[in-house]
Formats: sequence, structure tokens, C-alpha cells
Amino acid sequence: MNRRLLRSRPPLRAAALVAALLILVTLGACGSDSGGEATAAGGGGGSSPEVTTVRYQQSSGWVTPLELAEELGYLRGLELKSIGESQGGPQDIQFVATGQMDIGNTFNGALVKAVQSGARVKAVIGSYGTDEHFYGGYYVTEDSSIRTARDLIGKKVGMNILGAHYEAVLDEWLRREGLSRDEIADVERVALPPGYSDQAIREDLVDVVVLSGIVQDDALSRGGIRELFSDHDLYGDFTAGSLVMHPQFIERNPNTTRAIVSGVARAIDWLQRHSREEVVALAIATARRHDRPNDVATLRYWKSLGVSEPGGVIVLEDIDRWRRWLEGTGALPEGSVDSRDLFTNAFNPYARAESEG
Repeated sequence: MNRRLLRSRPPLRAAALVAALLILVTLGACGSDSGGEATAAGGGGGSSPEVTTVRYQQSSGWVTPLELAEELGYLRGLELKSIGESQGGPQDIQFVATGQMDIGNTFNGALVKAVQSGARVKAVIGSYGTDEHFYGGYYVTEDSSIRTARDLIGKKVGMNILGAHYEAVLDEWLRREGLSRDEIADVERVALPPGYSDQAIREDLVDVVVLSGIVQDDALSRGGIRELFSDHDLYGDFTAGSLVMHPQFIERNPNTTRAIVSGVARAIDWLQRHSREEVVALAIATARRHDRPNDVATLRYWKSLGVSEPGGVIVLEDIDRWRRWLEGTGALPEGSVDSRDLFTNAFNPYARAESEG
């Protein structure tokens, strides 16, 4: 593996989010809520969608709950328009906050930091998570001397994105295992493409690597690695990310928002109630209709969406745990964000009254 593929930095932990999202401070308030090229319909009266074309980004290797909702016929009256392939949650937040698209997908920790940095976005439904079938595991080689958290001091941990989900989980595990803030700072984090993760650990380019999904399955089938811990070990089943929208879009297009959220909620409920084989068949049909052959090959290995609540209802703790992490690392001033302000279940028909706090 070319060592230039690895991107390393001193472990500033959540500080990576600051640089990725600073642009939102100045641009967030400028975001258009009109839906861009969307077609106006309904005139705001009755229950007809105010906007009928919804802009989003597709996700490589998977079809989004939004796309599955369309495939299942749950987005009647709406048309999806992909503006490209997502490069991660911070980019999705930026595009939603600046009006380049109408709905995005992001890690809940990135949402917390983005709002604190000035971005105007709000979570409307859970979109992915962790369970016993789909989780992020932290792996070492079988002959590695690393057995405990303390063994990681001075070592390199490889993950897909710095300052996001897997770095937060690493920090939390190290903290729970008794390491001080200074000791945690001595654990180096390295960003590397997920497709090279297995190769990186076997070639000793990193000491620990995060593996999930198909990459995890393939690596385990080859043997020679063992799991140190996982995000599921720390938190059990939990929803890690959400679909987000601009508050002005929500306010000015309540019927469209309700149509989107309720349709995605029904799709998530469908995924939660049907067999893996049925979900894979639906996802493959969706990928083929969107002419994405590479996704078809990957989708055969799908296991779970990981959303923990029925219909993707957002639970306060699934956002608040990341607020506490950010405050603990010093990346977020204490008390600067109220997690209750970052999400709404108002448009989700599966919501319980207590879900919003």
C-alpha cells in the first residue's frame, strides 16, 4: 500500500470537525430554502407538497432510506434528484445549510458541531446505526502485543474519517478504560480509505484499524486479525446518524417535509420488519434502477441498517452522547448547544410524545 494514502495528524480528536465545518458559519445563513430547481406545487394549501423535486446525494455501496422509500412507493408526489455521491456527513451538512440540496445524511456528532459552528440544519429522522449485525470493530493482528487500552499509547489507529463517529468511540473507550486526557492525546489517529483498511493493518502501516460492513466480513474471512473492542460493546444498539434539513425549508415546506419524513419512516419500518433477503432484493432493484452496478455487487453483503427505534424516531441520547464527547475533548464549549434543539420528531408518524424530551 502506498503510504501517501494515509493521512495522519496529532490526535486533536474532535478538532477535525472544526476545520471541516468552519465554512458553514458564514454560509449557513445564506442557504436557499426554495428547493433550487424543485418544481413548485400545491401553492401551500391542503396537504400537497410545496416542493416536488427533492435534491439529495447518493451513497456509494448502499442505497439510502430515502431511495428505498421511493422504491417502495412511499414518496408519492415527490421525485428524487441526486446531485452526486456523498463524501461524508460534513459535506452533506454544508450542502443542506447552503441550499445546494434539500436533505442530507450525517453522523449525529457532526450535526452537533456544525450547529454550534453556525450551520442551520436540523435532524428529522434517524438514518443509520449500530447493532449486533452491523457495527464498527477495532482490530489488531492476531500476534499484536496490544491487549488493553493502555497498550495503545503511542500507537496508530486507522479509520475512515477523522473527527467523526469512530474517533468519538475510540476516545470514549480509552476514557472508560482509565486513560487520562494527555494519555488519550498520545494515541495517534490516521485517516485511510476504507478499501485499504485491511491491507493497512496487515502491512503494519497502522497498529489498530476500524472495520465494518463488507470490508469487515472480508477481513475476518481471511483470518489473522482479532477484535479489540467495538462501538456496539460501548453503547449496544443505537442510532448514530440522521437525515437533516434546513429549518427554513421545513418551515416553508411543511407538507413536503412531512411527505419525506413519513415516507422514509415507513421505509425504515419496512426494513426493520422484513428479512435480510427481502431487503437485499429491494436494495439491488433500487440500485439497478439508478444504474449503479457497483452498488449491486456490494449490496449482496448487506446485514442491517442499524436504526434502533421504530420508524427512525430520534432519541435524545443518540445526539446528546456526542455533545458530551465534544465538550469532554474541549472541541465544544460546555453549555453552548442544547441537543433538544437539534432534532424534531414532529413529522414522523412513529414518534412517541416523550421522544422530543
